Amino acid sequence: MAEVLVYVDHVDGAVRKPTLELLTLARRIGEPVAVALGAGAENTAAALAEHGAVKVLTADAPEFADYLVVPKVDALQAAYEAVSPVAVLVPSSAEAKEIAARLALRIGSGVITDAVDLEAGDQGPVATQSAFAASFTTKSRVSKGTPVITVKPNSAAVEAAPAAGAVEALSVTFSALATGTKVTSRTPRESTGRPELTEAAIVVSGGRGVNGAENFAVIEALADSLGAAVGASRAAVDAGWYPHSNQVGQTGKSVSPQLYIANGISGAIQHRAGMQTSKTIVAVNKDAEAPIFDLVDYGVVGDLFQVVPQLTEAVQARKG
Repeated sequence: MAEVLVYVDHVDGAVRKPTLELLTLARRIGEPVAVALGAGAENTAAALAEHGAVKVLTADAPEFADYLVVPKVDALQAAYEAVSPVAVLVPSSAEAKEIAARLALRIGSGVITDAVDLEAGDQGPVATQSAFAASFTTKSRVSKGTPVITVKPNSAAVEAAPAAGAVEALSVTFSALATGTKVTSRTPRESTGRPELTEAAIVVSGGRGVNGAENFAVIEALADSLGAAVGASRAAVDAGWYPHSNQVGQTGKSVSPQLYIANGISGAIQHRAGMQTSKTIVAVNKDAEAPIFDLVDYGVVGDLFQVVPQLTEAVQARKG
């Protein structure tokens, strides 16, 4: 059976959920071969094997940590040349999309970004994308070379499918460009204890209707009761009420959780572009004419400062 290269997103050997989703999708079109790079790469093997990786190609070198992007492209190209896969799958993070684009250019292939589904086709893998703020769904395939496809988080349910997961060392020769951009310092991001916004199964967001940074505590309380990530609209971020790293929308992050709860958000197209592919959407807004209600599965017309605390209490009561 043809092999599919899967780029592994991990932190010191802990595999992140989008990679496990990629393995699930990869099994539809071939046998997944995982590529894990950097510190702890060998420690990824157990999780990758549990989710279908027939082989795990690993490499570690100072270049992966000390320089940006290009060393990883060099390694993924080496894996591509060693395996000759039918496709290369990469998570749709900012860095990984740059890796995908550079790899596609090097191997003379087409690239598809932000796929939300993948299936086998007679002429190669077919990717499904949501276009124009999810107003249209398109199906695409690469017409030249081996397709390089980035996949949005939460596009597939993670399914275990134990495989051999044999670990093999990947030989990498770094190009002259690999040391072009050096990392000079790092500042650890403060942990909130909440899931990563783009990977979360549930996202609770606040907008202009929250009316102040201090009032985001109401949004955070609901999010914490659900084990959710906290998002914010551009209006809330521009007002300085919440960090830009939590902005959902066309100029922020694109999310596709199982459940999205929008509180005090009108539903402008800029925001909708970042969350419209969510599986179930709930909105709380006191304006019955707010555009967000055209999009939702469930809508509550009411004051979020009355509705959201009651919802938080109800969730806590059911958990208790």
